[in-house]
Amino acid sequence: MVLKKARVLVVDDDTDVLFAVRMLLKPEVQEVVTEKNPELLLSLLSKQRFDVIFLDMNYKSTLGTGNEGLYWLGRIREKDPTATVIMITAHGEISTAVRALKAGATDFIVKPWHNAQLLETLAAAVASKEAGRPAGAPAGPRRAASFAEFALLGESEAMQEVFHKIEKVAPTEANVLLLGENGTGKELVAKALHQRSFRAAKPFITADLAAMSEGIFESELFGHKKGSFTDAREDRIGRFAAASGGTLFLDEIGNISLAQQAKLLTALQNREVIPLGSNVPLPIDIRLISATNAPLYERAAEQSFRKDLIYRLNTVEITLPPLRARGDDVLLLARHFAGIYAARNRKPTPEFDPATLQKLRQHSWPGNVRELQHTVERAIILAESDTLRPQDFHFSAMETAVPQPAGLLPFEGPLQLNEVEKSTILRVIERHNGNITKAAKELGLTRTALYRRLEKHDL
Repeated sequence: MVLKKARVLVVDDDTDVLFAVRMLLKPEVQEVVTEKNPELLLSLLSKQRFDVIFLDMNYKSTLGTGNEGLYWLGRIREKDPTATVIMITAHGEISTAVRALKAGATDFIVKPWHNAQLLETLAAAVASKEAGRPAGAPAGPRRAASFAEFALLGESEAMQEVFHKIEKVAPTEANVLLLGENGTGKELVAKALHQRSFRAAKPFITADLAAMSEGIFESELFGHKKGSFTDAREDRIGRFAAASGGTLFLDEIGNISLAQQAKLLTALQNREVIPLGSNVPLPIDIRLISATNAPLYERAAEQSFRKDLIYRLNTVEITLPPLRARGDDVLLLARHFAGIYAARNRKPTPEFDPATLQKLRQHSWPGNVRELQHTVERAIILAESDTLRPQDFHFSAMETAVPQPAGLLPFEGPLQLNEVEKSTILRVIERHNGNITKAAKELGLTRTALYRRLEKHDL
């Protein structure tokens, strides 16, 4: 079924929305039917079959809970389990939209939308229907298999939820914010989202914001013209322009300053960038994926991270679980990495002693999948036999040990919580040579929170 042959129903109590969608879709599809009253939905479905239904999340209720949309979605699915339904939602209702996806919706669009985005979403829904995949149908209990090409493996419930969200979000134009501890695989998820999107044939550009100082931030992201600063010997395009038509992945976005946040927000709002040394704005066409292990909402409450920028970043959030919360995924990943590193080092694929599996399962893995990967690689290289035994696995001293800095005596006698906290803060700050930003990051605190603790302990 091509788009030109599609019959579309749009249900929304906003007449302006109905008019706008009708004008947009009329030249693109065979028929557009609009309806303001959801009470007439089932009657319409009894008289005519629609290929795609756009359904608003809220109607008479002033609470904006989205429950009405979920109710009518359920009624549609009862009448026609194969119905293809795209939810119409707003930024504040994203969590409800995700609930709608789980309840059988095919996709969602966010108000206000770009016309090209709405048409792409509709085209994807029609293509999915033509391919014969039931609307809202899960990809199956072993979703991990389809993500193996990205080294995203896992059979735990926590990872199945991640896979489900990737499948639902990837074909959309929604900006995605990836949250989770270091080493949980946020960049792998970003690549999976790109490869499963309609932008897969276009560039996937990454930018590690933690490595960008104030001085190079604009040049790296927005580009510069020759002569715009001392070392600008030639024109250079920025990451935004390089990602045109594709995906831009901004890693460690929680580390940027308020000034950098303001510049990034302006570019995202205007959908254009101005290279350094130029007055001519360049339009940008990117799908944005961001990642951080920082507590963004806590920082927003402390006014060290802009709330309006968070709204731009997190049309959809995906939180990656720590390895310690993934059960036997530890053993699945260990065998996976063992096969890779055995082949790389020209060794036979090893067996795992049962005691080894127990040791791996019981470790807390503070460095997550990255720590497991390095631990297995060391074991493969140093093992004396083709069976990996507990003694072959030595957990990273960097992850498990906290060195005692010079000048601090070890505790003697009962430990007091305040003293433990004070000593830990001193050790971490000294380890980072007084760098408060790095110390705060290791402690899992914001800079503001760390300064409060320094004042508390008169440090």
